[in-house]
Amino acid sequence: MYGNFHQYQTPMTRQRVSQQQAQEIALKRVPGQIVHVDMDMEHGVLVYEIFIMDAQNRIFEVEVVAKSGKILKVEEEDDLD
Repeated sequence: MYGNFHQYQTPMTRQRVSQQQAQEIALKRVPGQIVHVDMDMEHGVLVYEIFIMDAQNRIFEVEVVAKSGKILKVEEEDDLD
């Protein structure tokens, strides 16, 4: 019943991509200035949520999978979020 407990207890220790690497990956997709970085679980997958302000002062959220460095989502933020 609790065989996978430790897998979810310490997700930070199981990541393969560092926060710095995730930021570099995100900036290649959306050039700009990083304004915030967080980690979250998206559908059971640990992701970095990287918020970037571009040259037109738009904010984009780029989700990078912590295990692989794959970009999961790029989304422009709006005032309603």
